[in-house]
Amino acid sequence: MGPQGAGKGTQAARLAEHYGIPAISTGDIFRANIKGGTELGRLVQEYTAKGELVPDSVTNEMVRDRLAQDDVARGFILDGYPRNAAQVVELDEILADLGVRLDAVLELTADRDELLARLRKRAEIEGREDDTEEAIARRLDIYAEQTAPLTSAYAERGLLAQVDGIGEIDDVTSRLVEALAPLVG
Repeated sequence: MGPQGAGKGTQAARLAEHYGIPAISTGDIFRANIKGGTELGRLVQEYTAKGELVPDSVTNEMVRDRLAQDDVARGFILDGYPRNAAQVVELDEILADLGVRLDAVLELTADRDELLARLRKRAEIEGREDDTEEAIARRLDIYAEQTAPLTSAYAERGLLAQVDGIGEIDDVTSRLVEALAPLVG
């Protein structure tokens, strides 16, 4: 978990490689559908272009389908899900149906000004249409309102580890692996 620009995608990929499990990014799945011109992609683009989140019903079904695939049997990393309290409930149901439990929830933390600078740079480099100044600010606000409070629920379950997302990529990865060690054995 963490706000946009905190490095979730980069770190999820690195942790997936480190542990030999898939990283499941709702954002990547959404972007692939947009690029492919699918019906889901067009629907997703309507929301992301305005800096809004895709409706839970669409996201939840996509995650349910993905977690039912064979390659997640040894574990997985979710990137960008859950984002709100309703998705936490849905994830709990999905995992219960699959007979799986969460080992840990990681939160990458970062200063808002640093996040804005990172996202502006990403928009320039990648040319992402969903990274306009207004859309970036709106998504950070949505994160603060809807997603950040979820961390306390995971902390109460003893699953949360907060890690500073600022610094060299290798240093952040090392901090994440260190934070995970007592939670995943």
